[in-house]
Amino acid sequence: MSRIRIGIVGFGNIGRGVLSAVNAAPDMDAKGVFTRRDPASLEIGESPVAAYHIGQAERMIDGIDVMLLCGSSADDIEDHGPHFASMFNIVDSYDTHAKIPQYLASVDAVAKNTTAIISTGWDPGLFSILRVISTSVLPDGASYTFWGSGVSQGHSAAIRGIEGVKDAVQYTIPINEAVDAVRSGSMPKLDAQSMHQRVCYVVAEPGADKAKIEKSIKTMPHYFADYHTFVNFIDDYSFISEHSGMPHGGKELRTGKTGGKGQHTHSIEFSLDLDSNPEFTGSVMTAYARAAFRMSREGLFGAKTVFDVPLSYISVMDRATLIKELL
Repeated sequence: MSRIRIGIVGFGNIGRGVLSAVNAAPDMDAKGVFTRRDPASLEIGESPVAAYHIGQAERMIDGIDVMLLCGSSADDIEDHGPHFASMFNIVDSYDTHAKIPQYLASVDAVAKNTTAIISTGWDPGLFSILRVISTSVLPDGASYTFWGSGVSQGHSAAIRGIEGVKDAVQYTIPINEAVDAVRSGSMPKLDAQSMHQRVCYVVAEPGADKAKIEKSIKTMPHYFADYHTFVNFIDDYSFISEHSGMPHGGKELRTGKTGGKGQHTHSIEFSLDLDSNPEFTGSVMTAYARAAFRMSREGLFGAKTVFDVPLSYISVMDRATLIKELL
C-alpha cells in the first residue's frame, strides 16, 4: 500500500499531537506543516517535516493525500474546512455540536472530488459512535454524556479569543451526584447545569476590564451560557505553574430496559482518562486520515462523519488480520 502523505494546518496543541501520531504511524509521512505565523518561528523539534505559510498549501495539492485541520473550532475550522476540502481530502475535529449540521453542509457543498471527514476526536467522535451503538442496542433507555474532569481545548481557546484575555484555561467538571444517579439505573432527567460545572482560570491583559471579560465568558452561546460557570482571574506565574497540563476525559453512559415489562435493567459505560487531550485527539484524527485516504481512492467523495466510515478503514491492519486477531 502507498504511504499516506499528510499535511497539517495549524501547529498548536492539536497540531503537535497530530504530528506525533503521524510520525508513529507505520503507513504515513508528514509532508508539511502550514501556519499563519512565520514558518521559521515554529519549533517543530527533530521531525524532518518542513513548515510553510498557509497560503502555500494550494501549490502542494499533488504532494499531500490528506490535510488534517488543527485550528480552533471557534475561530478557524468553519473557514478552513470548506476552503481546504475544495482541494484536499481533509480530517478535522470540529466540536461545536450545535453547529455540526450546517458545518457539514458547507463542507459537502465543495467536496466534489475529495473526501472530508469532519468532527473526529473523542466527543464528537468516539463518544458519538458509542451513542449510536448504545441507543440501537437499548432503544428503551436514556443516554448521558459527562465530560471531565479536565481541560477543554475548544472552550479554553474560545476564552482566549475574548478581548483583554492574555491566557486562559477552562476545566469541565462533572457533578458526581449526577453521575451516581445515572449509574443507579433510575434514568434521571438531567439538564446541562445539573451535569457539569465549567471552571475558568484567566490571565487578563494589564488594564483589561475583568467584569466585561467575565460577562463575555458566562454569556457565550454554545460554550458557557447553559452552565454554572466560575471565572477566576490569576497571574502569569500561577497560570504557568498550576495550569500548564492538558488532561481530560469523560464518560458515555446509557441505561436501558429489556423484557416484555421492562423487568431487566442494563447499563453501558465507556470512559476515557487522558493524560494529554491534544495528543489523544491527534491520534484519533490520524486514524481517520487513513480512512479518508482509503475512501477517496474508492471515489467516496463528499463530507462524512464518523457514522459514515467503515470501522476497518481506520485500522492499519488488513481485514483478514482484524478478523483473526480482534473479532
